[in-house]
Amino acid sequence: MTGTPPPGLIVAAPASGCGKTTVTLGLMRALTRKGHVVQPFKCGPDYIDPAFHAVATRRASHNLDTWAMRRASLAQIVEGESAGASLVIAEGVMGLFDSGVTAAGQTARGATADLAAHTGWPVVLVLDVSAQAETAAALALGCARFRDDIAIAGVILNRVGGEAHARMIAPVLESIGIRYLGALPRKADFALPERHLGLVQAGETADVEARIGHIADAIAECLDLDALVRLAAPAKLAAAGPGDEAIRPPGQRIALASDTAFAFAYPHVLSGWRRAGAEILPFSPLADEAPDVAADAVWLPGGYPELHAGTLASARGFQAGLAAAAKRGAAVHGECGGYMVLGAGLVDKDGHRHAMAGLLGVETSFARPAMHLGYRRVRVLADCAIGLAGSQLMGHEFHFASVVAAGDDPLLAATGADGQPVAECGARRANVTGTFVHIVDRLAS
Repeated sequence: MTGTPPPGLIVAAPASGCGKTTVTLGLMRALTRKGHVVQPFKCGPDYIDPAFHAVATRRASHNLDTWAMRRASLAQIVEGESAGASLVIAEGVMGLFDSGVTAAGQTARGATADLAAHTGWPVVLVLDVSAQAETAAALALGCARFRDDIAIAGVILNRVGGEAHARMIAPVLESIGIRYLGALPRKADFALPERHLGLVQAGETADVEARIGHIADAIAECLDLDALVRLAAPAKLAAAGPGDEAIRPPGQRIALASDTAFAFAYPHVLSGWRRAGAEILPFSPLADEAPDVAADAVWLPGGYPELHAGTLASARGFQAGLAAAAKRGAAVHGECGGYMVLGAGLVDKDGHRHAMAGLLGVETSFARPAMHLGYRRVRVLADCAIGLAGSQLMGHEFHFASVVAAGDDPLLAATGADGQPVAECGARRANVTGTFVHIVDRLAS
């Protein structure tokens, strides 16, 4: 793989909820309108924001994670996916220095700042100043000085009450040497709809084009886009090596569940399978489609099966096709939501039980939701779709389901980012496997 990635910027904020995603989407669309070919990326383990990035830029967005990905994987994704682009815009995660990993002093914790340090991309800081004035400058200065291995390129003020409000902050920023890039007004119609795992998916937001276009209009009017582009810097990553995929393909012909109930598949994993020569065959369980009968592997990604449990329970063709694939010896695997669908039953938030595929014994419930969140390091206990016995993989877990029954052999042994064992062990029954852990990469050898 050859080629130099285009210059890039990372959009970050001091905390979640500051408008980071809104600003990122508006920038991506506004810069695309100006003729830039924008390659989007997302810091950390997120499936929802990248789908919005793809709408804004017309290019697939890929995740970059300094904790869960090897350095070779990061270089491969940045270099490979940026081909043909003129500018990279990466969206951060949580607050600039925040991570699910607590080890002090590490620079591979998955935080936005860690990605900025690793790539050399300057940070554009989004500040929510709805209840602040000059204090916003102090916050920006603190972010700029907290680590000396990252650069704050400039600041965008968000939720500004008016020109007078912006004039209270902008000169103070400039006086302390921090570039002021503009201010966005406080407007309720910039908000995107949300639910329990984050934003409502882009594919389910009927007016997503109009919403992103509206934000881009404001961005173009309120920010100096040309100045912002000039602040971008080339990535300082080592050159990517030859194919060294995150997860080996589970088969030669992989039937991939793909619809609004099964939308959480990592693009870098799918790209790696294709590079390794595998063929991916999408199908829609919600449309009662069965996996291709020629498939030697079936992969059910995560998503929102709990919102479609009744439809999935009545999808006889889908369930019969899954059973037939398992019977003929295909490797059948489910991640998170897919794992729940392979189980015996799913109880929705109203307490109604829906029969699932029954290929595994797990029963899950949303009647009393409890959040399970964190990075995971796993060791595979038997040869299966995600790897050979003894393989060590990196991933994450994020769901609100409770396991109310199990009964199969464990699939893996898992620890959290702190090295302590966690309860999640997945399940395996012959060639059918599942786990709540979304696999991101294999552990560096």
